Amino acid sequence: MDDEEALLNLYGGEEMISLATGNSKPISRAPAIATVITAEDIKEIGATDLDQVLETVPGLHVARNPSGYNPIYTFRGIFSQFNPQVLMLINGIPITNLFFGNRHQIWGGMPVQSIARVEVIRGPGSAIYGADAFAGVINIITKTKEDIGGTEIGGRAGSFNSWNGWALHGDNWGGFDVAVMLEYGDTDGQRRIINADAQTFFDSQFGTEASLAPGPVNLQRENIDARLDISREHWRLRAGLQRRSNFGTGAGVAQALDPNGRFASNRWNVDLTYHNPTFFSENWDVMAQASYFNTSQEVEHDVRLFPPGADFNSSPGIDFPQGVIGNPEVFERHARFKTSAFYTGFERHQIRVGAGMRYGDLYDVKEVKNYEFDFKTGLPRPLGGLRDVTGNLSQVFLRERDRKNYYAFLQDVWNFANDWEFTAGVRYDHFSDFGDTINPRLALVWATRYDLTTKLLYGRAFRAPSFAELFNINNPVAIGNPNLDPETIETVELAFDYRPTNALHLALSLFHYRWDDIIQFVPDPGTSVNVAKNAGKQKGLGLELEADWALTSTFHLLGNYAFQHSTDEKTGKNAGYAPQHQIYLRGSWEFLPHWRLTPQLNWVIDRARPAGDNRPAINNYSIFDLTLRRTAIKKHWEAAFSVRNLFDNDAREPSPAGNPSALIPNDLPLSGRSFFGEIRFRF
Repeated sequence: MDDEEALLNLYGGEEMISLATGNSKPISRAPAIATVITAEDIKEIGATDLDQVLETVPGLHVARNPSGYNPIYTFRGIFSQFNPQVLMLINGIPITNLFFGNRHQIWGGMPVQSIARVEVIRGPGSAIYGADAFAGVINIITKTKEDIGGTEIGGRAGSFNSWNGWALHGDNWGGFDVAVMLEYGDTDGQRRIINADAQTFFDSQFGTEASLAPGPVNLQRENIDARLDISREHWRLRAGLQRRSNFGTGAGVAQALDPNGRFASNRWNVDLTYHNPTFFSENWDVMAQASYFNTSQEVEHDVRLFPPGADFNSSPGIDFPQGVIGNPEVFERHARFKTSAFYTGFERHQIRVGAGMRYGDLYDVKEVKNYEFDFKTGLPRPLGGLRDVTGNLSQVFLRERDRKNYYAFLQDVWNFANDWEFTAGVRYDHFSDFGDTINPRLALVWATRYDLTTKLLYGRAFRAPSFAELFNINNPVAIGNPNLDPETIETVELAFDYRPTNALHLALSLFHYRWDDIIQFVPDPGTSVNVAKNAGKQKGLGLELEADWALTSTFHLLGNYAFQHSTDEKTGKNAGYAPQHQIYLRGSWEFLPHWRLTPQLNWVIDRARPAGDNRPAINNYSIFDLTLRRTAIKKHWEAAFSVRNLFDNDAREPSPAGNPSALIPNDLPLSGRSFFGEIRFRF
């Protein structure tokens, strides 16, 4: 077998990825450190939500924010409570909101039946994707007619009074390829106990007994997810809806338990794409896309920052016999247009050029509340009853603003020798609210041998300030600052991809990053408020080791180990929160025809506390899951049973540090043992 034939054989069994350059490439040759997770992988591990899928990616850990238990996708030690440093795309289109710069505060998870594959890049991607492609990029690709290939209906029921149902259909209607996907879910959520909360602290300060701790977290929710994909020749129309309702407040919006608060959110999108791989000639591959995205944060039932009986000694008697109520609502719309083209008319070069614009409008801010902040103490005081302060800039929490972003980029993939490929790219962005930024990338990929690839990568990325950081008002612990600069990061990576046989794949990546201009809410000299400022710096280094081994035709072993060490340069201490070590192992065994058993282990190790947090180090944890699946039952049926956290281990994610102490001192408990049964029918 010559080298070229061996390469073709290797690529034949290798996942392709388009996230690294915009054009499909084998993962081993892509100029990025990437992971692809397919729909089959998702079924194999028994995942029911995107977070369970992402926890398998080396160097990515899913932590939790107290409010709603929203996920914090922590890449390589880059951690922040609202997690705007990670760009999430659905079919290549950002779902970032303006308010917090993340997926959404009423996220409510993402079910997986409509997902065809998940592409993840660890490291920066701003030279291609612009703002927020900072610590990592997650692209969720939904199913098409070909992926579904008929009709599937299914259902699942399990712990916490949870149940889900879905229906998928893919066919050709009147010359159009059509895919329709509908998923519904409802759960009470896990109810692990928070032993002490923010109100516990204030009870100790003011002699009250208002805290609801010890008490369970509030994680109930109801989801509706719908997707439509219609295509014909060069055109594709896609639309989606993510409806969240009855969304619980987690461990509390202000880290004080609130068992009755409920949020809702409607997020819907539509995009029209034109793609012609031979537009002018066979050398031109042209794409143009227009998209629209609308989001809302709505309150279904009064949200209590602090429980009934809270008293801060700001007036005679109990300040808040009904609790401190704050009902913030935010509505946004986003319009985007982009066009790009690949040109292959120059020998050994593949050039990509593109340009686009985005208009984001946080067009409506509403608030009903019964308090205002005392800027001298930073504590709430009664407003004299529940009042609608919408439009009152002396009371409402956020200003209404819009943002325009124009950009252009250029990329050249130069195959300057048979075994060498050099990628250079640069993107210019102009933002209407904070100015210009230029972000380059360089990548050298060397086919060292027919079974070994070596990569050397450099990238710079930026994170646009969120509107909460720019325009927050009337909140003394988080006042916005319209003069912020974007956060920036520079990353250098060295990676090796080794495939000694068709059955074994090994990969090693080493990285170093420097994160500058970190936006933090810090005390403003001469006042008693905290203002957003570019105040932090962090550097980090680490490695990720991956192995994928098909030991026999019926047994497959996969695992990874990740290490990172990140330092807060302001304090010289460990940056904290993120695990320094993480181990993931999975086996997949087809022990009888159509019977598959999949155990997996996720081991989270050594999470330091940040500087100033004097609590003992948070305990390590390991979670063992087991999934049994039977396919081809009477040809059309499939059934599965899965147990999560089989050994019922106590697993916790770190709660935020506080001054003088953490408001939830015993961290955020994760679910104990749980299970579900699932059945699906295809025809």
